[in-house]
Amino acid sequence: MARSPASRSVRFGARAPPTIVDGDAVIDLPGPLVSAAWLRAHLAEVHVADVRWYLDGRSGRAAYEAGHLPTAVWVDLDHDLAGPPSSAGGRHPLPDPAAFAEAIGRLGISEDRPVVAYDDAAGSIAARLWWMLRVTGQPAAVLDGGIAAWSDPLEAGPGRSVAVPRVTRSWPAGSVASTEEVATLLDDPTVLLLDARAAARYQGVEEPIDARAGHIPGARNHPWTDNVAADGRFLAAVSLRHRLEGRGATGDRQVVVSCGSGVTACHDLLALEVAGLPGGRLYPGSWSAWAANPELPAVVGPEPG
Repeated sequence: MARSPASRSVRFGARAPPTIVDGDAVIDLPGPLVSAAWLRAHLAEVHVADVRWYLDGRSGRAAYEAGHLPTAVWVDLDHDLAGPPSSAGGRHPLPDPAAFAEAIGRLGISEDRPVVAYDDAAGSIAARLWWMLRVTGQPAAVLDGGIAAWSDPLEAGPGRSVAVPRVTRSWPAGSVASTEEVATLLDDPTVLLLDARAAARYQGVEEPIDARAGHIPGARNHPWTDNVAADGRFLAAVSLRHRLEGRGATGDRQVVVSCGSGVTACHDLLALEVAGLPGGRLYPGSWSAWAANPELPAVVGPEPG
């Protein structure tokens, strides 16, 4: 017997693509990444989220209003996907779970369908929303290639959304690591710390924004840009696996990923899943929180230290 739209249900699997059953149709996310062709075919069956944001101060909202994918809502990294910045929590700490649920609900993103997030930075910002939804149980994917991969007409203007209720879900303890916990893991051979920042920042050659230059002792550098090709699309799974295993993500170690403020680290977490490797944990405070505490050690140079 066919289900009515009101009886739509969601089935979640540990690593299998989440499935939505609506009537006799089964809508599967093909994986943590979707192509523009797939999204075009399923545009009416997913929520689309524009997560453009710029470190240089440009307005992601203005970029959205100038042109965005049809049906997309704009998600504000600073206010919807992060709590208030602090020296202890970093520049983009995870928001309070209730605040996140309220923000996403206000944007009309319901829990009964998947979310496809995109940006114009090879998924480096969109991956933050992908990770936040995935760890709290909602099917989500990133549009591979971002807005540049979308060849159909864009929509302009402020967009429209109808607020929906959402259940508050806590951040799973096994998915995040605090500064205090990371400090206890530095000499643990069963743990791999990955730093997703550019090599120059990891090595301490430059530090344009945080309190100190360098990296967490023992952390290996895997810049998020190493996950994508020149066109902004993710590398093939076998290539990603080869690169990540070369950094030590061999599947027999717990992986904890950081970056500057816990945003592009999610790109490495996404790459782990695309590569078919065991998922890792996010250190939300990342270098912005670590560097703010002068009592914590720092290393400069190309080696983990």
